[in-house]
Amino acid sequence: MVEINAGPYLFQMGSFILSWHGLFSLIGVGSAVFLVGRWATLIEMSPDDIYSIAVWAIIGGIIGARLVHVIDNLGGDNGYLSSPEKIIAIWSGGIGVWGGILGGFLGGAIACRVMKYPLGIVADLTAPAMLFAQSVGRLGDIVNGEHCAHETGLFLGFVWTHFQSAAGYCARGIGFSVHPVIAYEILWNFLVLFIIWNLRFRMKPPGMLFALYLALYAVGRFLISFYREDRVWIAGLQEAHFIALFVLILTVPLLAYKARIVDSGVVESEVAELVPRNTRAERRRDRR
Repeated sequence: MVEINAGPYLFQMGSFILSWHGLFSLIGVGSAVFLVGRWATLIEMSPDDIYSIAVWAIIGGIIGARLVHVIDNLGGDNGYLSSPEKIIAIWSGGIGVWGGILGGFLGGAIACRVMKYPLGIVADLTAPAMLFAQSVGRLGDIVNGEHCAHETGLFLGFVWTHFQSAAGYCARGIGFSVHPVIAYEILWNFLVLFIIWNLRFRMKPPGMLFALYLALYAVGRFLISFYREDRVWIAGLQEAHFIALFVLILTVPLLAYKARIVDSGVVESEVAELVPRNTRAERRRDRR
């Protein structure tokens, strides 16, 4: 068993709290933006435009992540229906990864529409970075003791022992050996990252690599969620199960019908032709 005796807070001063989850999430998001900005130059896309799109995606991701968490925790004595003022208190904790992914995609899609960038190309660039960012952010979940899981006698079970650990809110909380569901997800993410990385600039049309990322993540999340002790909605399925099924219903037919694997040189040259040569600021100046 793996014992984790770390408190959830890295820094606390008055009402300001920086948790390990918050720190690793910040590192993950920052790393993803940096990586996509670097990769954008491979297709002659301006990193500055990537950073502009990232602002929209981050805002959408924050809203979506909070919304999914709130929906899953509406009822009960401590639910948001009984304390609606807490809905916007995201600084107190509580986000859902699925909401962050889908909300971030929607925010990025709006930005691409406004800035006249091809959404599929930008989405494909972000797919590997998203998996990396999710995995880094999940490290904070491990330290914090978040996400309740079923008990296990396996040697790799996680045991949280710190009195402030978020595991204390779980039915099998502090002192119990439980399935390391977040570690399972990180390992799955890196497996998907390996597949996605080897298909970069090899899938047509644009957007198919991102669709494959969503589909593969959905498969892993659906299976891993059976080891988690989140609130059951119906038929033994949790909120994450239903979101994963929804994503699979959208992406699997799309991939089966449209996706093609071709030589990387073909995709890179075609993508480069679709990307605007100037930054958005330069295009605005040219129109004056």
